[in-house]
Amino acid sequence: MKIFLAQQNYHIGDFEANTSKILAAIEVAKKQNGDLIVFSELAICGYPPRDFLEFEDFVAEALISVDKIREAADTIGVLVGAPSPNPMKKGKNLFNSAYLLYEKEIKGIVHKTLLPNYDIFDEYRYFEPAFEWNVLTFKGIKLAVTICEDIWDLVDDPMYRRHPMDELVKQGPELMINLSASPFDYIHADGRKGTVKKNVLKYKIPMVYCNTVGSQTEIVFDGGSLVMNADGDLVAEMPYFSESMQCVNWVKGGFEEKIVRPAANVPIVKLTPENFEPEKNTGKIHEALLLGIRDYYGKMNFTKAVVASSGGIDSAVVLALACEALGAENVHALLLPSQFSSDHSVSDAVKLSQNLGNPYDILAIKNIFDAFDLTLKPIFNDLPFNVAEENLQSRIRGALVMALSNKYGYILLNTSNKSELATGYGTLYGDMAGGLGVLGDLYKQQVYALARYINRSKEIIPENIINKAPSAELRPNQKDSDSLPDYSILDPILYQYVERRQGPKEIVEMGYDTALVARILKLVNANEYKRNQFCPIIRVSPKAFGIGRRVPIVGKYLS
Repeated sequence: MKIFLAQQNYHIGDFEANTSKILAAIEVAKKQNGDLIVFSELAICGYPPRDFLEFEDFVAEALISVDKIREAADTIGVLVGAPSPNPMKKGKNLFNSAYLLYEKEIKGIVHKTLLPNYDIFDEYRYFEPAFEWNVLTFKGIKLAVTICEDIWDLVDDPMYRRHPMDELVKQGPELMINLSASPFDYIHADGRKGTVKKNVLKYKIPMVYCNTVGSQTEIVFDGGSLVMNADGDLVAEMPYFSESMQCVNWVKGGFEEKIVRPAANVPIVKLTPENFEPEKNTGKIHEALLLGIRDYYGKMNFTKAVVASSGGIDSAVVLALACEALGAENVHALLLPSQFSSDHSVSDAVKLSQNLGNPYDILAIKNIFDAFDLTLKPIFNDLPFNVAEENLQSRIRGALVMALSNKYGYILLNTSNKSELATGYGTLYGDMAGGLGVLGDLYKQQVYALARYINRSKEIIPENIINKAPSAELRPNQKDSDSLPDYSILDPILYQYVERRQGPKEIVEMGYDTALVARILKLVNANEYKRNQFCPIIRVSPKAFGIGRRVPIVGKYLS
C-alpha cells in the first residue's frame, strides 16, 4: 500500500485555499497510484481555530469542505482532520476528528481523546473527548488512527483519560497513523522523534506521523513529519519549516523503505533541561522566526515592514531576519538618533543596512525632544531629568515609526527581547510598539547567539554591534547593566522562573543570591501590565509571554 504524507501550511478559516491545497495533493498522490494520503490535525480549518469554532457557519464551511474532498476520494483513501458535530445532547457540541474518506464515502470518523489544556492549548473549551475507540479497516489493513495523542509525554497524568492506543491495541491494529498539529519550540524540537519512538516501542506497532507546518500568529509549526517502524527505526523524515509530500510503501509487517536512522540513534531526550542553554538549537530558532515573519505578513496580506534601527543588537537581528524573510527591498529601517546616541550607533546602523541592502532614513529627534521638553517645562517645574525624559525619547521614536507605518502601510516589527519584557525594561507606546514581536521569546543571550548564527558565513551584522555593551542610550553613558543584572546572571534566573516555573526558594537553592532572586522575580510580576498590552510574540520556547502564560496583572505573588 502506497501511503502519502502531505505536510502542508494552512490558513485558519480560509476554507477555499485550504481545500484547494488538499485537493491538489490528492491529485498528485492519485497520479502516482497512491492508496492512502494522510493530512494533519484540523487541516481543513487550520489549527488552532479557537473561538471561530463557536460560529455555526464556520463549522458548516468545514463540513462543506469535507464533502468536496470526499468527492475527490474516489480511487484513493484520504485521512484528513476537521471538526465534527457531537450528536449527543450532553458535552461540547464538537469533536476534534479525523475523517477516512474513500470511494466518495465517509468510511469512518475518529475523535481525539486527549484534549490538551495547557500552555497555548485550550481544546476542552471547544471539543468533547472521544468516548469510544475503534480501528479503521482500509484495504484489509487495520489502522489505529489517533490525533496528536501519540506524541504526548502526558498520558500518565491522572487528569487525562486512558490513552486511546491502550484501547485500540486490543483490536489488533497493524499500523498507527497520527494526525498532528505539534508546535515548534527550541527545547522540544529534540524530543518529538523520541516521543514517537517511545509509543512505537510501547505498542510494538509502526507509525505514520503527519504534522502541520506554518505559522499561525504566535505559534510556529515546524513539520518534520516522520515514519517509524515497529523497532523504533526512522524510515522517513520530512523537511522542517517547509511544505512537502512523501510516499512510503507499506507491506504486511512493515515498510519497504531503507532505514534513515536506526533506533539506537533516535534518542529519547529529557524535554526541559534544568539549565539555561543560550546556544541551543539556534539554527532551528532562526528558521522558526523566518517562517513566523513570512506567514504573519503573507496571511495578513502585508507586504512591507519598518524597523526602528538603533545600532543595537536587538534591532540589528530583527532587521536582518526581516530582510531575509520579506526581501531587503520590502524592509525600511528608520534611524532615530537623539542627543544621547553615540556616533557609532548611527554608523553601525548605516553599515548594517548597507550590508543588507535595505532602504533607510535618518531622522534626528533632538529638536522634537526639545519641543516636548519646553512644552512640559511649566508642569515639570525644573525637576531633575529622570525616566520621564528617557521614556519621552522612546515614545517620540514610536510615534515616528508608526507615522511611517500609517503613511505607507508598513507594519512595524517590534525589537524587544524576552529579558527586557520579563523585567519591564521597555517603554509602553514607545519601543514596545509594533504589530509583531520577533524576539520577544528570546532572552538577550539567545539574541547574541542568533546574531552570531546570522553571521555564520559572512559579516552581515557589524561586529561592533555584537561586541559593544548594550545600552538604551536614553541618558549620557547609559548601559543596560545600570538597571539590570548582567544578562549572564539575569537570563538563567528568568529561565528557571518562566520556563521551568521554579519559585524563589528553588532558585536560591541553585546557588543564586536571595536578594537578587527576589529583586528579579518582583520585576517580572510587577510588569505583567506592560506585557498584557504587548503585540503578539513569535513563540519559540515552551513558555512564551502571551497566550501561553496566564498570570494575573494585579496578583500579589512575590510582590
